[in-house]
Amino acid sequence: MLTKEKVQNFLKEIEVDDLVSNFQVMGNDVYIDMTAHSPAMHEKKKLEAAMKQAFASEFGEEINLKLKIVSPEPSEVQLSQIKGKQIPGIQNIIAIASGKGGVGKSTVSANLAVTLAKMGFKVGLLDADIYGPSVPTMFDTEGQKPISVDVNGKSLMKPIENYGVKMLSIGYFSGANQAVVWRGPMASKALNQMIRDAAWGELDFLLIDLPPGTGDIHLSIIQEVPVTGAVIVSTPQHVALADVRKGIAMFQMESINIPVLGLVENMAYFTPEELPDNKYYIFGNQGAQYLAEDLNIPVLGEIPLIQSIREAGDVGRPAALQEGSKIAEIYTETAKKMVESLVERNKFLPPTEAVKITTMAGCSPKK
Repeated sequence: MLTKEKVQNFLKEIEVDDLVSNFQVMGNDVYIDMTAHSPAMHEKKKLEAAMKQAFASEFGEEINLKLKIVSPEPSEVQLSQIKGKQIPGIQNIIAIASGKGGVGKSTVSANLAVTLAKMGFKVGLLDADIYGPSVPTMFDTEGQKPISVDVNGKSLMKPIENYGVKMLSIGYFSGANQAVVWRGPMASKALNQMIRDAAWGELDFLLIDLPPGTGDIHLSIIQEVPVTGAVIVSTPQHVALADVRKGIAMFQMESINIPVLGLVENMAYFTPEELPDNKYYIFGNQGAQYLAEDLNIPVLGEIPLIQSIREAGDVGRPAALQEGSKIAEIYTETAKKMVESLVERNKFLPPTEAVKITTMAGCSPKK
C-alpha cells in the first residue's frame, strides 16, 4: 500500500524534495505541488515527464500522479536587472548571435528578415556588427545614406528600406572602403544612436545582427533595449559549437536572463545544384541538434550549404526571396518555428516582460 512516508522518502531519493511545497496521498492518487527551476514552459514539461516516469518505475503504472507545477519567484538578481526602456512602436526585439565568426550569422539574419516580411510582418534589421557591417551589401543598398526626418518635433534617422525590411548599419555612414577603428564606448554610443534616434515606426520585429563573441556591443544592446529573445546561429562542427555554448551561456546568465528562442544550424549539409536530393555533411552531422538537446533549447532550422545562397548575398538579393525554391521553403519553416518559440516565451514568462505580436501570419503556438 502506498503511504505518505514512502512518497516522502522517494522524493528525497530523487532529490526533488526541495522543489515540493505540498503533497497528499489518497489511495493510488498522489497530489504534488512543485516549483520549477525556471519559468520556461519546456522546463515545466521536462520536470513533469521526469516525475511521471520516476513514479511509474518505482510504484507501478497503477499510480495516478497529479502534478501542479508553478513558476519560481524572481530572484533578487533578476529583480535588479538593468532593462532598457521599450522603443515605442517596436513589439519584439530579437538578437541574432553566435559565439564565433564565420558561421553565416549575417546571411541568416538577412534571410530571416525578408522571410518575416514576406509572411506579412513589419520588420526592421539593425546591423550591430560595427567593425564588419554586411547588411548594405546583402540588401543591395551600398552607397545609400539615411536621411533626417522630423517626428513630433525631433530629428530622427530614416532607415534605408528594401524588400520590405527597414535597415540601419554603420556601413551606411562609414563608406564601403573605410575601416571603423573605434574603441568600445564609441562603438556602443553609435549603436545606441541607431537604435534610439531612428524613425523605425511600427514594427512587429526588430532583428539585431550582433557581432561574434560576447563583448561590449552585446552588453550595450542588452542594457539599452529590452531584448525579447535570442536566436543562436552555428555550424555543425565541434570547434564552432564550443564557442556557441559560451554565447548561449551569456544570454542565460542570471543577471542577463534573455530567453534563447532556439538554434539555427547553418551550413548543415552541402547539396549540389545538379543533385538536389543529395546531402553531404561536410562539417559534421547533427552537431547543433546534439547541443540543442543537451542545453534543452529547440532547433529552429537546418540551413544547407547551397551555392545560390552565397551568390544571392553577394548580389544583394537574399536567397529566401527566390519564390518556390527549396531554400525559401526552409527559411519559411525556420521563421515559423522562431515565431512559435516566441509565442511560447511571451505566454509563459512573467507579464512584466511579455510582449504581444500583432499578427501571427499562419503561425501558432506549439501544442
